[in-house]
Amino acid sequence: MQVTTLTADQLDLMDRYWRASNYLSVGQIYLHDNPLLTRPLVLEDIKKMLLGHWGTTPGQNFIYVHLNRIIKQHDLSMIYVSGPGHGGPAVVSHTYLEGTYSEIYPEISQDTAGLQKLFQQFSFPGGIPSHASPECPGSIHEGGELGYSLSHSFGAVFDNPELIVACVVGDGEAETGPLAAAWHSNKFLNPVSDGVVLPILHLNGYKIANPTILARISHEELEQLFRGYGWNPIFVEGDDPKLMHEAMATALDTAVAEIKDIKLNASRSDTFTRPRWPMIILRSPKGWTGPKEVDGVPIEDTFHSHQVPLSHPAKHPEHLALLEDWLRSYRPQELFDSAGRLLPELAALAPEGKRRMGANPHANGGVLLEDLPLPDYRDYACEVATPGVQGIGDTHLLGPFLRDVVKLNEALCNFRVFGPDETISNGLGALFEMTERQWTGTTQSNDEYLAPSGRVMEMLSEHQCQGWLEGYLLTGRHGLFNCYEAFIHIIDSMFNQHAKWLKITAEIPWRAKIASLNYLLASHVWRQDHNGFSHQDPGFIDHVVNKKSEVVRVYLPPDANCLLSVMDHCLRSRHYVNVVVAGKHPAPQWLDMDTAVKHCRAGIGIWPWASNDENGPLEDTDSIAETDLVMACSGDVPTLETLAAVSILREHLPSLKIRVVNVVDLMKLQPEAEHPHGLSDDAFDALFTQDKPVVFAFHAYPSLIHKLTYRRTNHHNIHVRGYKEEGTITTPFDMTVLNDLDRFHLAIDAIDRLPQTGAEGAKLKQWLNDKLLEHRQYITQYGEDMPEIRHWRWGSKDGE
Repeated sequence: MQVTTLTADQLDLMDRYWRASNYLSVGQIYLHDNPLLTRPLVLEDIKKMLLGHWGTTPGQNFIYVHLNRIIKQHDLSMIYVSGPGHGGPAVVSHTYLEGTYSEIYPEISQDTAGLQKLFQQFSFPGGIPSHASPECPGSIHEGGELGYSLSHSFGAVFDNPELIVACVVGDGEAETGPLAAAWHSNKFLNPVSDGVVLPILHLNGYKIANPTILARISHEELEQLFRGYGWNPIFVEGDDPKLMHEAMATALDTAVAEIKDIKLNASRSDTFTRPRWPMIILRSPKGWTGPKEVDGVPIEDTFHSHQVPLSHPAKHPEHLALLEDWLRSYRPQELFDSAGRLLPELAALAPEGKRRMGANPHANGGVLLEDLPLPDYRDYACEVATPGVQGIGDTHLLGPFLRDVVKLNEALCNFRVFGPDETISNGLGALFEMTERQWTGTTQSNDEYLAPSGRVMEMLSEHQCQGWLEGYLLTGRHGLFNCYEAFIHIIDSMFNQHAKWLKITAEIPWRAKIASLNYLLASHVWRQDHNGFSHQDPGFIDHVVNKKSEVVRVYLPPDANCLLSVMDHCLRSRHYVNVVVAGKHPAPQWLDMDTAVKHCRAGIGIWPWASNDENGPLEDTDSIAETDLVMACSGDVPTLETLAAVSILREHLPSLKIRVVNVVDLMKLQPEAEHPHGLSDDAFDALFTQDKPVVFAFHAYPSLIHKLTYRRTNHHNIHVRGYKEEGTITTPFDMTVLNDLDRFHLAIDAIDRLPQTGAEGAKLKQWLNDKLLEHRQYITQYGEDMPEIRHWRWGSKDGE
């Protein structure tokens, strides 16, 4: 690039600002005292533990300086996403230099004392992490785990037409599958109603100990790759600071001009053509401006600069002089005054107020969050005159509710549904009565529900759906992720990171709470009989409950009315991860809406109409009546099989006193000291007794119930049936039989724990075993479940 973009004064000031940020970054890694080198360095000035990552930091400092210029020049609303999150020193340095950091943390003042505290706290006990962590203003992406920066960035700009996200993608990060797929997010961006993502692929050549793939392919191949992805790559390459400043400034001016042209042309056009958005490919040395060589080993522009280039001077005394030379190479006396303040002519380079990337409210999305207007979920109720009426499928009743959520929020543009091409499959097709799938790619006449603007986001990548939704929530909006239960595991690690973010930000006073991340898991384990073993896995629940109790919630509504009540609650909630598991196939409906609401508010309760132990009303958990057996259930299919088992037991052993307990809110099983929703020991004993057998039919792996209840008085009497890794392509009922969750096995379990049933119990047990043999013979011959299973209703005798 030969065009002169910067004046000599601009170039000098920007280079000095870059030096200041580099100086602060090195200081954070190394210095415990003597922050401005007012005297020669001594060993006591150096931290005892040297932690952090230098390699990516100077390149990110360089980018940030140049972004500040275009923000001021064009009055842009921009936030910064640090994909190579190990470059935490860069974002901390720049938010400090722009003043945001000291406004939020007044003790980190803009003077010598504040500089010393800034340095001391970095990667230090009681201080801050080395990543672009939640503690850092302006951050919505920690980057500790690589691969999600670009999907977070796109999620942030959906429905934010004025926002630009500068997303720095590290070349190591670019090797991950989620990041590679995320380049396709440009096929979903609407230039009129959405903002803009400006990717900056930072090629510094190396990851931890190896070269990176994209840094070792030819310029031609690299350009073709990104043009093939649909981008217009602008290259900035070199290592001479003066030439690189000029090239980067020109590149950014070119990118901003292209962005403005795209948005202007789109706003004036009646027809839509997907634009080719600009991106920047920045090639600079890893560890730029750092030590060239240490102990005879090349450092700059090699992987050796990735972390701490100079090891501890106490063990290597010669490194102390090298460190002092490195720090003084930035000439701090030209950057800070005698009081430790950044010189005024340099401070003036940063944007002001909310235009600072550390102060942009989109990076603290909770401050922008508004309540989500919701329709009255009771209006979508399934009529349940008597327990057991057949329903059309629980999620099929939820679909019209979500459709009208979209309708109510059409003008606000603050709610989207995300999913990997499964919205219709999961029973939510009613959404398309109101909206389309957002899609800016080519369309054909036989396509359905595709439009440049829509409230449903589908891409066959769970990583992208999760990343988009996280970015959407983190910038102050609401959403829902629907997915097949078995394949939500694909984003296990992404869930981990988001749950950790929620946990930490809940403890940071200046971080406003965001809308909850809501999962709807349909096409679940017990109704994946047609797809077989590969689609049968309920283990995401186990994964979720390992996280902090302040963050996670798990709901297993037994029918459609409970699902509606639960989803209304989840969409109103703040700062949680809510996991809701529901079925999409026709299934019995148990509770009318008023009863369902009471049951869901309690989260757990006795179903008197299914019990015969003369217990109190549904919401009364303090009444302990004489009971022989507790039949507990959690999940729609386990509830069905439990009630069928209860009906068999009550018919054949009428003297048994049976209590049916249904669990909607799984966390109710934990002690109140372990989870905010947990029951006290007295309340738990009132439901499950202190000494009676409990047969518990559970949606997922049985061990989880034992984990949640192991401290309870009656835990030794709790016997759990759930999924035990048995599955194939088979009938729906056979899935439960294979895992001993069916009505016959549940009834046998009850008899085995009730010696008082005597000969009558033994006779019934033989009948139940005969039924299991009959079932096996029938499905082998006819390929479907027995009529008495398919047509069973509550209140019938032996399936009649």
